[in-house]
Amino acid sequence: MNILDKIVVDKKREVILKKSIIPISQLENSIFFEKKTISLSDGLLKSTTGIIAEHKRRSPSKAEINYSFTVEEVTKGYEDAGACGISVLTDGKYFGGSLDDLLLARATVKIPLLRKEFIVDEYQILEAKAHGADLILLIAAILTREEIKSLSKFAKSLELEVLLEVHSLEELQKSIMPTLDMIGVNNRNLKTFEVSLDFSKQLAAQIPKDFVKISESGISSIEAINELKPFGYKGFLIGENFMKTDNAGKAAKEFIYDLQKNKTQIV
Repeated sequence: MNILDKIVVDKKREVILKKSIIPISQLENSIFFEKKTISLSDGLLKSTTGIIAEHKRRSPSKAEINYSFTVEEVTKGYEDAGACGISVLTDGKYFGGSLDDLLLARATVKIPLLRKEFIVDEYQILEAKAHGADLILLIAAILTREEIKSLSKFAKSLELEVLLEVHSLEELQKSIMPTLDMIGVNNRNLKTFEVSLDFSKQLAAQIPKDFVKISESGISSIEAINELKPFGYKGFLIGENFMKTDNAGKAAKEFIYDLQKNKTQIV
């Protein structure tokens, strides 16, 4: 069993447990459930930088990244830095996150929030909406085409945008459908954790123009972004690079400032 398979097994158990504790009606009565969502895809198309900054305490490949910041400090720092959106890891066992992190982020910032999670059930999409998310992540590697279709359709019914993450041509081809807004290419192989920007470059031409293209993972320099821009990428998800510093917001601010200063306009 690779790490991704283990995560999915644990996630399915976790969802069964949560469903038995918190009824759907409670989620639907959340203060955020009727809140109008903010479009990340629109923001990325208008942006000159396209940075999506991530709040991540740890990962299976890196163990601890940073536990010294509060969610409020990180997310406010990212918003002040000029990030287009913020990705919030909500998995507890493998990434040290929680839905409370999403709630605190929503109370702190006004930019789009992505619930970064291993979504396998509609219940998790209701949780995302109830905790203030504007969009959800669906991972092609762990879902069938029918699951992607039903989950993305359900998300759209709640006015949540959908970012679909792929890692191979096979995953991309099985996933393309009108209920997606953005397609993200993960430069990290979730089974081996090997990282290479070549994954984004190889898949770029196969992604239809209807979807906003996002490159995820392994982006730690302005040079990397400059390399990827000619391939049509509008969004760049960066987490570890900011979180591993002493001040994630400051690191993001300097990175975005340098990006703009270098006239790296995303075309």
